[in-house]
Amino acid sequence: MSQVNSEDKALYAVEGNREKGDQLIAQALEILAQRFERNDVLTRPLETANYIKLKLADREHEVFGLINLDNRNRVIADHEIFRGTIDGASVYPREIVKQVLADNAAAVILYHNHPSGVAEPSQADIRITERLKSALALVDVRLLDHVIVGGADHICLSEKGLV
Repeated sequence: MSQVNSEDKALYAVEGNREKGDQLIAQALEILAQRFERNDVLTRPLETANYIKLKLADREHEVFGLINLDNRNRVIADHEIFRGTIDGASVYPREIVKQVLADNAAAVILYHNHPSGVAEPSQADIRITERLKSALALVDVRLLDHVIVGGADHICLSEKGLV
C-alpha cells in the first residue's frame, strides 16, 4: 500500500470539494430552471440575472442567448443562439428575430457572457444591443434587458439606461 503525502491529500481535498461544488451548482441550476419554466412570470431582474450567471459563469467561450416572453412577461423559452470564442461571438439580428417570431414572443431578454470575468459592456455589446432593439421593434417585440455575465458579476444594460 503506498503512502499519500500531504500535497496529494490537499489535492484530493480540493478535487472532492470541486465535485461537491459542481453538484451544488447543478442543483442550483435545476432549481432556477424550474423557476424559468414555460409560463413563469419574470418580475425580478436579480433572479433573472442570477439564473443567467449560474448558467454561463463557468463557460470558457462566449455564449449569446435570449429568453423569450409573452405579453405578460411569462417565459416562453430560453435559447442559446450563438457560440463564440474566448473573446467574442458573432451575433446575427436575423437569427434572433427568426427565433423570436418562431416562439411568438412579445418581449425578449438578451444575455451573454464574458469569459474574461469582466462584465462591463464593450462598445460592440452596446452597438449590437441597439441593432437588436431596432430589429425587434420592427416586429413589435420589446427588448426588456441585455444581461452580461462576467464570472460571478453581471451588468444589466437596462439599469445603465442602454436598453
